[in-house]
Amino acid sequence: MLKQDTIEVTRDVDALLIPSGVKISIQKGTLVMITQALGNSYTVYVNGNLARVAGRDGDALCMIILDEPDVNAMDGSLQDKVWEILKTCYDPEIPVNIVDLGLVYECDVIEIPEGGSHVGIKMTLTAVGCGMGPVLIADVDQKVRSLHGVVDTNVELVFDPPWSRDMMSDVAKLQLGMM
Repeated sequence: MLKQDTIEVTRDVDALLIPSGVKISIQKGTLVMITQALGNSYTVYVNGNLARVAGRDGDALCMIILDEPDVNAMDGSLQDKVWEILKTCYDPEIPVNIVDLGLVYECDVIEIPEGGSHVGIKMTLTAVGCGMGPVLIADVDQKVRSLHGVVDTNVELVFDPPWSRDMMSDVAKLQLGMM
């Protein structure tokens, strides 16, 4: 638990319900409890539900504003930038990014003749029954679409091959105390 005290939201703020990914508005004065701050977002417990609030809205939660890295300003190919932005996506329940967790199986960047690029991503979840799929897919899609030159995305959830702990990077294993 990041912060155990209940706090009052200082202004209206947009959020995504977990695990459905449905957009909601948390009204000024609503009481929330912050459960996690990872990947440039906050997870809050509000009215019996979990919701994800963008880090740029941290001030509404009496927290610091978590800035997104400016991946567009980085050197490298669009493919490099896609992989870098995917490292800012976190499962709301696990404090490791989806790349280090080994959840991203494929990332294809295809130039479109009319201009720009299509990005296709195949990814999985840590368990077939994991309810975080819609939230993760929405997060991946939104972040990849923010990259200059991306005009279309397709984020596909697959379960073959099944995910296993062996797919995690050493960084992830260290973060989770498995090494």
